[in-house]
Amino acid sequence: MGKPSKKQKKILLIVGITGVVYVGFKYLLPLVIPFLAAYLFAICLKPSAAWIQKNLYINLKGKKRYLPIGIIGGLEFLVILILAGVGVYFGVEKICREITLLSDNLPVWIENLDYWMTGQCHSLENAFGLEPNCLVRLVREILAGLKVKIKETAMPFLMINSMTVVSYTVKVMIVGVIIFLGTILSLQEMESLKQRRQNSIFWKEYDMIGCRLMQAGRAFVKTQGTILLLTMFLCALGLWILKNPYYIILGIFIGLLDALPVFGTGTILIPWAIIDFVRGNFASGAVLIALYLICYFMREFLEAKIMGNQMGLTPLESLVSLYVGWQLFGLLGFILGPIGLILIEDIIEAYENKEFTT
Repeated sequence: MGKPSKKQKKILLIVGITGVVYVGFKYLLPLVIPFLAAYLFAICLKPSAAWIQKNLYINLKGKKRYLPIGIIGGLEFLVILILAGVGVYFGVEKICREITLLSDNLPVWIENLDYWMTGQCHSLENAFGLEPNCLVRLVREILAGLKVKIKETAMPFLMINSMTVVSYTVKVMIVGVIIFLGTILSLQEMESLKQRRQNSIFWKEYDMIGCRLMQAGRAFVKTQGTILLLTMFLCALGLWILKNPYYIILGIFIGLLDALPVFGTGTILIPWAIIDFVRGNFASGAVLIALYLICYFMREFLEAKIMGNQMGLTPLESLVSLYVGWQLFGLLGFILGPIGLILIEDIIEAYENKEFTT
């Protein structure tokens, strides 16, 4: 068998590195995500923790005694969690007040819906010469049967998934404790870890991957933050055009919903538009559909554009990597796809330039 050609070597290199990155993301990354998160938190907390450690000490027998930087970082972590919890509490309280206000109008909406449905049934009865109120009784029977069916289906679903929710909650708590302890230990041992990394024969690989992860993290936060604010603004503006009295709170709610996995602006806007079309409010329905399309294409464009610029990918490469990552890893693939692509490109380039040879 002859010696592989340059093209064959390049193909083998691409396939090999791609396979290694995929296996690492698929099987290794889930095991180390809590510790990566802890290390990133430690990096963020280190400057302030180091400043506090330097300026907060006690003199004991003529010697300065400093608090361990890990303890300081842990206390900072707890303060941040408490502040975040307070913010979430007041945010949820505000939303609950708005929901209560909206619920005051619910009986009126139900009455209007019942009046509209009854009118439509009577119109159909007159048009087809049917017995008076026969369609009204039929619709009410269907709704009653649907109510019973939902109850019968919901109870087993809740019973089955309640244990899943409890198990998931316990796992989240355990992971949270691991991240908290990992942050403290990472702060305490950061210099030692840095020294080990520099003395390792794989220090170039560590440095490349670390830099790319930090770059990808900044790009993701910037992208999602920009999209979140723009979505809130566009939704609030669209609802203000429709003269909705709750345009601010609804705009914020739809923007936050769009930032969550699985959900999107269409979760609210599309059913709302359909209801408006059915009720004959075509202008309002058209505005809601237009608003959904604007938010959808804005997200698709900005995710490809901003993440691509921040991570060194073209908009097309970023879009392709987002889609491939989604297909391979699900929702997490929206982050892993671009990171995987730039890691593959950088490692291939480094090996071709013989940067990893010792």
